[in-house]
Amino acid sequence: MQKYESYTRDRLRQLSERMSQKIYSRRVPAQQILTAPAPDRISYAQAQKLKSWQPAKVGESFGPPWSTHWFKLRFRVPADFKNQRVDLLWNSHSEATLWIDGKSVQGLNAEPGPGWQARKDAILLDKAKGGETLNIQIEMACNSLFGVGDAKMQNYPSLIPWLLEEADIAIFDSLAWDLYQDFSFLFGLYEDGQKNKDLDAAWQGLLLAELNRFANEMDEADRTTWQPAGKILKALYQHHNGDVVHNLSAIGHAHIDTAWLWPLAETHRKCERTFSTQTTYMRDYPDYKFSCSQAYQYQVIMDRNPDLYQRIKKFAKKGQWVPVGGTWIEPDCNIPSGESLIRQFLFGQRFFEKEFGARCKEFWNPDVFGYNGQLPQICNLMDIKRFLTQKLSWNRFNRPDHHTFIWEGIDGSEVFTHFPPADTYNAVVSIEELRRNVRNYKDNDRSRHSYMLFGYGDGGGGPTKEMLEHIERAKDLPGLPKTEFRSSDEFFTLLEKDNTDRVRLVGELYFEYHRGTYTSQAANKKGNRKSEFFMHDVEFLSVLASKTANHKYPAQEINDIWKLILLNQFHDILPGSSINQVYVDSAAHYNEIAERAQTLRDHALKSLVSKPGGSTSASGEHGRAVPLQNIVAINTIGFPRTEIVQSPDGKLLCADAPSYGIGKIIEATDSVSIEERKGRVVLENTYLRAELSSDGTVLSLVEKSTGREALAGNANSIRIYDDQNTAWDAWDVDPFHIETEKESPAAHVMRIITRSPLRAEVEFQRKISSVSSMRQVIRLDAHSRRLEFHTEVDWHENRKMLKAVFPVNVRAMNATYEMQFGCVERPTHFNTSYDLARYEVPGHKWADLSEFDFGITLLSESKYGFSTFANQMRISLLRSSKHPDENADMGKHSFAYAIMPHAGDWRDAGVVAEGFRFNAPMILASGSATPGSIASVDRPNLVLDTIKKAEDSDAVILRLYEAHGGRGTANVKCNLPFKSAVFCNGLEEEIGTAKSRNGAIEIPFTPFQIVTLKLK
Repeated sequence: MQKYESYTRDRLRQLSERMSQKIYSRRVPAQQILTAPAPDRISYAQAQKLKSWQPAKVGESFGPPWSTHWFKLRFRVPADFKNQRVDLLWNSHSEATLWIDGKSVQGLNAEPGPGWQARKDAILLDKAKGGETLNIQIEMACNSLFGVGDAKMQNYPSLIPWLLEEADIAIFDSLAWDLYQDFSFLFGLYEDGQKNKDLDAAWQGLLLAELNRFANEMDEADRTTWQPAGKILKALYQHHNGDVVHNLSAIGHAHIDTAWLWPLAETHRKCERTFSTQTTYMRDYPDYKFSCSQAYQYQVIMDRNPDLYQRIKKFAKKGQWVPVGGTWIEPDCNIPSGESLIRQFLFGQRFFEKEFGARCKEFWNPDVFGYNGQLPQICNLMDIKRFLTQKLSWNRFNRPDHHTFIWEGIDGSEVFTHFPPADTYNAVVSIEELRRNVRNYKDNDRSRHSYMLFGYGDGGGGPTKEMLEHIERAKDLPGLPKTEFRSSDEFFTLLEKDNTDRVRLVGELYFEYHRGTYTSQAANKKGNRKSEFFMHDVEFLSVLASKTANHKYPAQEINDIWKLILLNQFHDILPGSSINQVYVDSAAHYNEIAERAQTLRDHALKSLVSKPGGSTSASGEHGRAVPLQNIVAINTIGFPRTEIVQSPDGKLLCADAPSYGIGKIIEATDSVSIEERKGRVVLENTYLRAELSSDGTVLSLVEKSTGREALAGNANSIRIYDDQNTAWDAWDVDPFHIETEKESPAAHVMRIITRSPLRAEVEFQRKISSVSSMRQVIRLDAHSRRLEFHTEVDWHENRKMLKAVFPVNVRAMNATYEMQFGCVERPTHFNTSYDLARYEVPGHKWADLSEFDFGITLLSESKYGFSTFANQMRISLLRSSKHPDENADMGKHSFAYAIMPHAGDWRDAGVVAEGFRFNAPMILASGSATPGSIASVDRPNLVLDTIKKAEDSDAVILRLYEAHGGRGTANVKCNLPFKSAVFCNGLEEEIGTAKSRNGAIEIPFTPFQIVTLKLK
């Protein structure tokens, strides 16, 4: 052996392969196989009513993609199977579920690619009597773990789809199983040590010698030799690590994307398959612990499979099933509003506490494309002090320097953070992975503990029995970390005690990939923004109507709509990285949200506004104009405003309204002029003077209070870019796209369409290309400090990107972008690799570039992708990726953006307020109501963002945040009736008393603090 080590390795490798064949050496086929196609993803009960059952056979193929076929199988257990464990062996090159007596028992999956393990066996009888008849059913889905086969981006090979290759029962040979697991695991350890040259030489030599001795003493044809030879392997497992060794906590995991390469309806079945499998394994592996996040997925199982849900709760009580995360789904963290993220935790934590008796202690979001800097504070407000993710290990330029650290948010809040050093949330517990945890861990000088999330994820499935066997054998074996099943709380408690000299990272955790997700699937993102604001308005108006009129607050309906919004904020839905069917579903959801929210808003308005002559709209019955004194303007944001509005009959009016208040129609004190000069048009009001070129660009924009020219070149330049990414089509925007920048053709139509003292509008039409076109209306209103661009695009490009570019007359080292409940500064240069990575960044309602006394703001009502380099400000409008949705963004789009030059910096200019005004138009209603403010704040940097009813009482919740990075004390004036005011956390639990007098509540605040008040 010492002279022929390579021969020995080959011999042992082949022996391992042959041993695996001994596990099921005795098998028999099904006596009968019947199949029936299902009309849809029907329930088990509905499947029993299918009429079209036909004989089927092994070797038969099924389809089409996404279809479902149910099978009834009958087996006769041979007499000589008596006292043996009998397993099902099924392979349909698909996803499938085993049902026995109406219960989902286990998922069955073909391997999706090299290195993956198929899950094609399931226990039918622990101990056969021999001669019995077994009747089972299989629900076969004509898709794989990763959809219907188009998985180029994941590097999975083509599959033989939906072929029934195997349908047998077999004796499970437990001795062969144990010998194979013992031998293959030890041989894997030897091979990895030999490959990496980092295993103790004495231990490596002993492994090779003893494994070779086992091969000599085991006669594969003579079972009497197996057990004696197995003692050689057992003896090797008696060797243990030294006193100082890395401790690896392991937990089963099945990160199931709530939608991605499959629609939501298939996710429901993925959860059913995965959860059935894992609860089945918990019976046979009592130490096994499995983690599962996303309250929505639990709700799905509760609704469609109550028996399985009770099994989950049973194992949760035993500590084997571990709810984690605290959110409704695992949300994208770039695009949802701050209030949406609050609701993710509010609904999630309340669900987990109600159903499992405890809140989650960690935010569990491993697969998300970046993390905004307010998340630590939001987590703290939701009783969460820990955070786990993995995705930043992908970073293109700057991999994280630490796996364990304190993450500090922009307000100073902290969460104790861990990135699993395996750099995956889909670990398979290979020897290489176990050892990589130790080699890769970047904090060995500060800690001896790390976490490993193992099991097949994304498409679901979770751990296999082989993985569980590996964990059992890796507990304390030389050359491996000490490995043990631990819950998230057990792991973090150990890590917190062990971790010393903690590193601190401050601000956003920017992900250096997937920057295209700020723009992909534009209609979906617009639906999200509009839904968030719609529900913001509904809640405020419903509170107001319930407190001042005879109106019942529709709490259940509001929460149901919010859950639909939160569902669509999943991190492969909202970012735009899913298949077409997902966006067909989300479009229907957003239509439903709009219809339901409109109904709720109208009901609240009906209670609030007294109608003149029974009229229900600002235009009156049958379109007759209503007198101006009978039109009410309602402002649903926390800033006063005087703006031009349009009544339903098309009349332009000037409306004035206080913060969160009832306003009125007034005579305008400003006017706008429009003048055409030799192919140019000049728009002017008290605040701005804009000169437009016939090609559709803005030649000049003067902020009149300062006399400053805002532009350094032709602005609103519509430019198109090549968007051929090297990988991850819908996800990424590669940096070279900037080098391909081309000006779109000039507008071929320019005409003045509105010439009024209250509004001036110029229409431009242009061909973007031979297949795409744009119609744009540039608008300036009286009383307005912003120039607006109302845009319609008919878009039919192939991997192109569209942006509007604004060269501005400002120089600053950093641009500021609005984010959830705050803002973030990012560089306008590429000095460092961190700067270089931020060539496309997320923003919310605005982006700003300011000098000491002057600046420019871009405002957006549905766009989230921005970039600012030197003095070039860009807003990303559309993309046209082709994978995974070849129809992504094809068709007609409507959206608006605006530019606002201003004196002072963005704080002085009230940019935060302007962002709200641009996104939340005033509501007009016909009738009468008493004018006045319902709620207001006397400091412009403390934003009153949300007014809603408390979850568990009739109290009113006010949510505020400090927007400028300042500190001080503000007074909140509230004209709703209340007896006392208390400060709360995000779960609406009282944490302190607020001082109040005569309806004014005193609020001390610190930079970027989120404040929640409860008015009782």
